[in-house]
Amino acid sequence: MDLTELFAFLSIPSVSTDPARREDVRRAALWLAERLKARGFRTELHETPLHPILYAERFVDEKAPTVLVYGHYDVQPPDPLELWESPPFSPVVREGRIYARGASDDKGQLFAHVLAAEEAPVNLKFLVEGEEEIGSPHLPPFVRANREKLRADVVIVSDGAMFAPLTPTLTYGLRGLCYLEVRLKGARRDLHSGAFGGVAPNPIQALGWLLARLKDERTGKVLIPGFYERVRPVPEEERALWPSLDEEALKRELGVEVLPGEEGYAPLERLWARPTLDPNGIWGGYQGEGSKTVIPAEAGMKLSMRLVPDQDPEEVVDQAEAYLKAVCPPATPWRCGGSTEAGPSSPTPLARPCALWPGPWRRSGEGPPSTPGRAGRSPWWPSSRRPWGRPSSFWAWGFPTTTSTPPTRSWTW
Repeated sequence: MDLTELFAFLSIPSVSTDPARREDVRRAALWLAERLKARGFRTELHETPLHPILYAERFVDEKAPTVLVYGHYDVQPPDPLELWESPPFSPVVREGRIYARGASDDKGQLFAHVLAAEEAPVNLKFLVEGEEEIGSPHLPPFVRANREKLRADVVIVSDGAMFAPLTPTLTYGLRGLCYLEVRLKGARRDLHSGAFGGVAPNPIQALGWLLARLKDERTGKVLIPGFYERVRPVPEEERALWPSLDEEALKRELGVEVLPGEEGYAPLERLWARPTLDPNGIWGGYQGEGSKTVIPAEAGMKLSMRLVPDQDPEEVVDQAEAYLKAVCPPATPWRCGGSTEAGPSSPTPLARPCALWPGPWRRSGEGPPSTPGRAGRSPWWPSSRRPWGRPSSFWAWGFPTTTSTPPTRSWTW
């Protein structure tokens, strides 16, 4: 297969978070618009305060269904550059895989849908943004303002990962997210432990106590009262469609000996259908080389909670803040703030994506699709479902080892 077009797309350093790359991000949008025009699409470039949103449409038959494909042309920064075996914006093929920033997330997958559009017997619309990697700040208002333009029978999100190599995968829901930042205060300034150790409050110690009270050490359950109260059980007909998980292979991939988690639930259910709480960062005191006997004036942590159907993010944040306040050591001033990233779980009714399965995967010859549940979170999902409630599904083609942000991201064509 001729990879010239894809390599040209991957060569554009469209790093949306870097102000120095703003023109490159725009160049990627214009490049993609030209490729869609060449395939018979009418295109529109909608300006935003930051990076443009590209819309394209092509109608083949008024009686045919209309499919809206969402994707993004921006990429994460390539740092740390020293870990790359080849320059991140100079695509290369090694052992059957294309290595470049954006090869999997999301240029490779998005361009696969562009190529597939050449023979698709449906009406097609593309909505492609340049701010996904920075939280999609201008996507929701665009969607709300263009409901009729974006109306479709089904939405395909061109992003994500297959459950396993050569296993076509359709993701029909995402877990929600709450994000908290907790800051604990001690004295008005950093103090010397030789002069004040024994009388000065130590916010790092208080932080350790708080962390230890977040989960039960034996069962792995989150200890926040009410955290599990609204969790919706997984229907048996849904569970029956899940694939089997090779736990040993997952351990090898992660480089761990155990898969810890909530007692009473298998790893796959913990990944897809159970809520979680994870500390994502902690800070406080001296972090440099050598020693410095300081009692810090402040320490803190960042927490994320992944939510499942029927959990309300605002309620969970309130529950978490109330619990942290109750278990915080006495006389330790603290403050807690929730993130604007908070959002509910967004499942699509299982029957809707199921209706799309038989034809494409029969022709793929790769066996039946796996059906992941609520794997992560995308800015598109709540934006698409809230205005008009259309069913959304991830049709993922990325390899499962290339879905975060490492220099090893690759794409198999």
